Amino acid sequence: MRAFIGLDLTRKLPKRDVDIRDTKLTGFTVRCRASGSHSYRVELGRGRWLTVGPVSTLRVAEAREAARAALADSALGNDPLVSKRKAIAWRQFLNEKYEPWVTEHRKSGAATVARLRASFAEFNGTSLSDLSAFAIERWRTKRIKAGLKQVTVNRDLAALRSALTTARSWGLLSSHPMASVKMAKVDAIGHVRFLSEDEAARLQGALDARDELLKAKRASANEWRRARGYPEWPDHGVYPDHLTPLVTLARHTGCRRGELFALRWRDVDLAGATITVKGDTAKSGQTRVIPLNSDAVGVLRAWRPTEAKGAALVFANAEGGALTDVKTAFLRVLKAARIEGFRFHDLRHDFASRLVQGGVDLNTVRELLGHADLKMTLRYAHLAPEHKAAAVAVLVR
Repeated sequence: MRAFIGLDLTRKLPKRDVDIRDTKLTGFTVRCRASGSHSYRVELGRGRWLTVGPVSTLRVAEAREAARAALADSALGNDPLVSKRKAIAWRQFLNEKYEPWVTEHRKSGAATVARLRASFAEFNGTSLSDLSAFAIERWRTKRIKAGLKQVTVNRDLAALRSALTTARSWGLLSSHPMASVKMAKVDAIGHVRFLSEDEAARLQGALDARDELLKAKRASANEWRRARGYPEWPDHGVYPDHLTPLVTLARHTGCRRGELFALRWRDVDLAGATITVKGDTAKSGQTRVIPLNSDAVGVLRAWRPTEAKGAALVFANAEGGALTDVKTAFLRVLKAARIEGFRFHDLRHDFASRLVQGGVDLNTVRELLGHADLKMTLRYAHLAPEHKAAAVAVLVR
């Protein structure tokens, strides 16, 4: 069957096994299948076919240009079929090449791979060389229609761009398929969630109530064991577990969750009232020293075990290893405090917001948060509107 392969044709391809040869570009063909899986192909010689890509993800103009380029390469003595066989699929690249490298060289490597694997599964069988701007834009459209926020899609695309940039630097791509793909414009400030005074009081009350309940349970258990001659468990002390000290330190230092999970007692200077976030645990990769106020010092003094070694983690799990999450316990506290729409990371926003509202300049807030520049810190500027009010006040005569 012969016809001009254009947009009109691709919109009404038959669901039966048939090949449609283009009337303008010799060798350019659409292979139709009863399953609905149609593909663009080009014949480089008798019985030598190169699959250009699926009709569902490639625009017909892109497919035609790719077919023309393959025919030109073949005419010059290059064999596109050999190049095609050397290409690797997205899934193979991710699993065999990118994952080992990024998990070794990037602190967030494992999380990045998990994001890529979950977000771009539809590209698993697609060759790296077949990824196109159109296919990626089509993916973006589907994600937005599925209800994902633009900011989430932007993060996914940023992870993909970084992976493909690495693939290109390794010689696995001749050009970057995302060169023309732009990030969607999103509100740079957005909604900064912080605690009201009433919410802060309720949060502290819920934490205190939880601590008292855990200590009461331990006392009750020891009474039962004592009555039966069993060895008693040690008293909890001021804090029965890490949650209250962890939340308190987050509110008073603005540290990220991962920075607190990696904090060791040798990084805590109670006499000098500082903690040191090491560069190898900080998101920015830069070491920073954060001063501690009296509330933070008091909590750490009460929490520190008398026999604590410098290399020991400040917030460890029951086996002494690093914590991986506190989401379940924290959500229960939030529920008890009747606080909605709040995440552990919002404790960092709460820290910054209270500083700005208290009159601390943005550059100092930036240093405390560990931002590389003011761009991220400016999201809190609207919480200190006095300088804007003073500026427009000069217009009044």
